[in-house]
Amino acid sequence: MALICCAQFILQLDFSIVNVALPHIQDSLHMAAAELQWVVTGYALTFGSLLLAGGRLADLLGRRRLLTVGLVVFAAASIACGLAQWPVMLIASRVIQGAAGAMVSPAALSLLTTTNPEGPARTRALAIWQATTAAGATAGIIAGGVLTQYLGWRAIFLVNPPVIAVMLALIGRLPAAQPAGGSRLDYPGALLVTGAIASLIFGLTNGQQHGFGSAATIGAVVLAVLLGFAFARVELTVKAPMLPLAIFAAASRRAAVIAMVFIGAVLAGYVYFVSLFLQRVLHFSAVSTGLALVPSTLTVVAMSTLGTRRLLARMPAWQVLLAGLGCMAAGQLWLAQVSATSTYPAAVLPGLILTSLGTGLALPTASVAITSGVRAQDQGLAGALFTTGQQTGAAIGLALLATAAAARTAHAAGSLAAGYRLSFLIAAGFAVLAGVVVAVLMRPGRVRDPRLHQPSGDGTPQVELASCQLRNC
Repeated sequence: MALICCAQFILQLDFSIVNVALPHIQDSLHMAAAELQWVVTGYALTFGSLLLAGGRLADLLGRRRLLTVGLVVFAAASIACGLAQWPVMLIASRVIQGAAGAMVSPAALSLLTTTNPEGPARTRALAIWQATTAAGATAGIIAGGVLTQYLGWRAIFLVNPPVIAVMLALIGRLPAAQPAGGSRLDYPGALLVTGAIASLIFGLTNGQQHGFGSAATIGAVVLAVLLGFAFARVELTVKAPMLPLAIFAAASRRAAVIAMVFIGAVLAGYVYFVSLFLQRVLHFSAVSTGLALVPSTLTVVAMSTLGTRRLLARMPAWQVLLAGLGCMAAGQLWLAQVSATSTYPAAVLPGLILTSLGTGLALPTASVAITSGVRAQDQGLAGALFTTGQQTGAAIGLALLATAAAARTAHAAGSLAAGYRLSFLIAAGFAVLAGVVVAVLMRPGRVRDPRLHQPSGDGTPQVELASCQLRNC
């Protein structure tokens, strides 16, 4: 458990740690603004677009094996980032880091689900996993400020290899499950879905930077749609599809994946805009901003590990997920009241706590709903669905929210607070929409999946094994 969660912690840490150091990187390597954004975008692009392929490879080649390869590549790329002398070297290394992360994350998550049987054990494991994710993101903000200030920006990358070396020394303790036999990777499907997600993330990111009316943005989004249609057609015709569409037969899984897209949009937007509000309006330092987010992390950790797993043992998953989305919406509505005269204790902290309570409820519940009842040989894919939904939602949400905030600020005589208020209000709408999807698709009687009634190893129908998490089956 500690080893698997440490892998997730490293990924989340590395995703957020770089943001504080960007100005120092730009000055040191003499990077143009257009190049600087690719230090972040390059990582996000390959990580988000390759997750599904990484999840399928974990199922086919072996999860421990793919986790090992991913960690080795991630460590090598981290060293290259820390030693980079030119912008192109840093950007290329970040792209490789993202690709390695796409191997590590689904392999680690599927190891977690396959080594913990459905029921209280898996619910507890997934709760700890989500708590680790939140802790890594906040630790990255704090560590980024401290390391950059005292050791320089290169240290934010060079802290990874020693930690990964310890993990690799212990990785033999993980179970070496046999790869799924009789199947091979659906290469056309993998290429199409990777291209579709990459085009979508690039288009949205480019739209945020250069406008959604630009030729590059429109072309990328259109290409994403075309590749998505081609992928769906290929998956219906091949014998061993990379993403078997039958995995979406369960209404609960469809609802959870869609909800994760909205949840990803809310989380990416609210952390981004809270950080900007604290620094640009309330004039917090980078380190103070990270510390101001600590209560949010502690709340997610406490709710995930102590509250949610107990609620899932007593309530249907859809009710717990709805409660989480309701708290997230309430937190965003509270933050939508911020102004230039606001204070952190009155205007920001309550919104952080409410949103964090909802996050601690929603993320473990969604992960349980997505992975419950899935065959062991498809657990890597199920884990990748969860992470891909969150990453895609983050890209979509941040692009839309940043564009709306910038437009509102321009129309409000340059008031940053006015733009941030609108972004929080729209994020509250995302949470409400996710709640509507959950209420419609996860209501009792809509979660049966014929695939789940195949016998497990001991002859028990898998849907019965999932009843602890999805009692409304």
